[in-house]
Amino acid sequence: MADVLLPQLGETVTEGTITRWFFGIGETVPADAPLYEVSTEKVDSEVPSPLGGVLVEIIASEGATIPVGALLCRIDPDDPSSTSPLPTPSAVAGAGAGGTGLSTSEQGSGVPAGSDAVVASAAAAGPAGATGTGVEHRGRAGVRLLSPVVRRLLAENGLDPARVRGTGLGGRLTRGDVETFLRDNPERAEPFNGIRKATARHMVGSKATSPHVLTAMEVDFDAVDRLRYAEKDAWRDAEGSSLTYLPFIVAALAEALAAFPRLNASVGDDELIVHGDVNLAVAVDLGFEGLVAPVVRKVGDLSIRDLARSIHEVAGRARDRRLVPDDLSGGTFTVTNPGQYGTLFQFPIINQPQVAILSTDGIARKPAVVVDADGVETIGVRPLGILALAWDHRAFDGAYAAAFLQELKRILETTDWVGRWADEADGA
Repeated sequence: MADVLLPQLGETVTEGTITRWFFGIGETVPADAPLYEVSTEKVDSEVPSPLGGVLVEIIASEGATIPVGALLCRIDPDDPSSTSPLPTPSAVAGAGAGGTGLSTSEQGSGVPAGSDAVVASAAAAGPAGATGTGVEHRGRAGVRLLSPVVRRLLAENGLDPARVRGTGLGGRLTRGDVETFLRDNPERAEPFNGIRKATARHMVGSKATSPHVLTAMEVDFDAVDRLRYAEKDAWRDAEGSSLTYLPFIVAALAEALAAFPRLNASVGDDELIVHGDVNLAVAVDLGFEGLVAPVVRKVGDLSIRDLARSIHEVAGRARDRRLVPDDLSGGTFTVTNPGQYGTLFQFPIINQPQVAILSTDGIARKPAVVVDADGVETIGVRPLGILALAWDHRAFDGAYAAAFLQELKRILETTDWVGRWADEADGA
């Protein structure tokens, strides 16, 4: 019999919440197959089984929060069936770390083999009753089997399961049933999830720590658009993603930070720690349920193509809940991109202990005064957008922040992006 413990999930992570078991008691777990999902303040992760064998006991039920090193479950590695192939999708709970999939028990297949079901009243149907992967509730409709995730949703919202119509097998309640009921009945309490709680603490702490100042500047993205319009179709065909403004802004940002290094810094004890490399934290929205900022490292060493790929890749892993804690550490500067929603400009909150964060807002074609090489002014239609910089007044003053934005604007407007794109391709 082998004990499985909660591993160290990152340098600063001390505990985790078990959100899903992918196998039930009595089922064979292949080595390296996803065994359970754990949620921390920073990230949700699927953790592979350290060995193959039969899952004989689950100690930490779904919804339990336990410290690093605590006992999770026990696996019998001596069972001859431990060499069986990976399970079919029906044996694996959920469809991703976002919580939109249904567990095996929610799909109406019953309690996994060997698990213990507990008959409880509505008052007792709380987290303390979970010793296996399902709990029965005896309400007005008789005995109903409730999965841990359904039970947790009911408890968090103070909801009597007898009020909810079940659409699962035999009238069983699914997560979707509870979520639909909560959506259709107004004035409900929505408890903060782990990411929301962490965000609340960090944002309040940041505003209390840093004297925030906002400096914004309008930028003409015509030079960037010449390249984007020429290459966007080929890029989509080759990469399967859009060639957005963001990699060009980041490329220009890396140059501007080299000229104004105090923005690529952190505040220490009465000192400014100026970083050499630009490790860029990119804010990613998780379907309006939370925000994370995974880090793309050494952006100053990357080509525009590599920047576009890296940003797309790390954002995709964030939305798929496939980040690991180290993806969220070591950032020296942060970019947030609400411009996809057409924002005019946003005043973002600094990602501590950094000293600045840049908001890339909506870019739209508008009338503008255009000055040619001879100084002749005409009215033209240009792609204009505002870059808004929130910065920490402890680290430097307004002139420094304004000069940095002026340099960033100059790089974006005057760089020959078409030629740079070609040069980077030739040097690849």
